[in-house]
Amino acid sequence: MTEGHPPELPPWLAVTATERTPGPGARDAVLPAAIARTRADLFAALVDVLDLPGYVGRNWDALADSLRDLLDAGPLTLLVDDATQLLADEPPGHLGLLLTLLGDAAADAPHPLRVVLRDAPDRVPVLRRRAVAALPRR
Repeated sequence: MTEGHPPELPPWLAVTATERTPGPGARDAVLPAAIARTRADLFAALVDVLDLPGYVGRNWDALADSLRDLLDAGPLTLLVDDATQLLADEPPGHLGLLLTLLGDAAADAPHPLRVVLRDAPDRVPVLRRRAVAALPRR
């Protein structure tokens, strides 16, 4: 990292305060992070916002399998609003697990996955640092 320049995020991940307009043919799912402050709440919220079957297991492996199935059907953008609250009541490693899972899905899927972490402009620098710190080291 060069002094004064923000660290790079992977191409599938964005941290922003701006609204996003969906691309052609893209499916958007909006996750309000305020309802996903714990791992259990995250899994329950993702079942709802991604329209996953109710029988989907509430664990990382089941989420990875479900994402693969979704991305077999076409591109997906997951918009996380108030993203500083995402997994805020869990140890920091849980955000790392989630971002690793999403990155793996983005790398292996036949259709693109895009994750957009959105928050108020004054929270974006903290959110960016938190995301970068949670990402697996290359």
